[in-house]
Amino acid sequence: MNVFQADFIKSAAKPKDYPPPGLPEVAFVGRSNVGKSSLINVLSGRKGLVRTSSTPGRTQLINFFDINSLLTLVDLPGYGYAKAPPALRKQWGPMIESYLSIRETLKAVVLILDIRRVPSDGDMQMLRWLELYNIPPVLVVTKCDKLSKNEQAKQRAVIAAAINRDKNMLLPFSALSKDGRDRIWSEITGLLEINSDLVNS
Repeated sequence: MNVFQADFIKSAAKPKDYPPPGLPEVAFVGRSNVGKSSLINVLSGRKGLVRTSSTPGRTQLINFFDINSLLTLVDLPGYGYAKAPPALRKQWGPMIESYLSIRETLKAVVLILDIRRVPSDGDMQMLRWLELYNIPPVLVVTKCDKLSKNEQAKQRAVIAAAINRDKNMLLPFSALSKDGRDRIWSEITGLLEINSDLVNS
């Protein structure tokens, strides 16, 4: 997908603060420090669209971004950061589930997993929510540049078994090389049924 326009819309914590429903939305979610911000920046072609940080748990609100006036990317708070204040950790779950359960324009969720790690309890909870609310998942494994091809294959099999999915559903991605960008966009636009002529114009 050729992204010629990527703009921040607004941040929100509660449904009353969401932007008015309009364009189809794709949300991005994953444990803290999984590379979510870097993935969104690579997909959008804007290095600084989403702030990246070496400090996990930086995203504390739901952030909305307009892409080509065709769709909205939604950056959900990262979960599982143990050093976050307890009150904030309690807030993240309800904030995410509220969005997943009521947002009528939400069409898919990109669940981001670190290829080097076994899926966490938070990852498993997220998959249960997606099943409960009938939201199609796009499963992306990040940080693939840190493993050899053989190690990647082994880890994809381990992760697939842990989440009871076919390993071919796990889309490999590297923020360093940008490998996987086109395939992830293809999966997203296919789910949204966006006209390919518009996507590539």
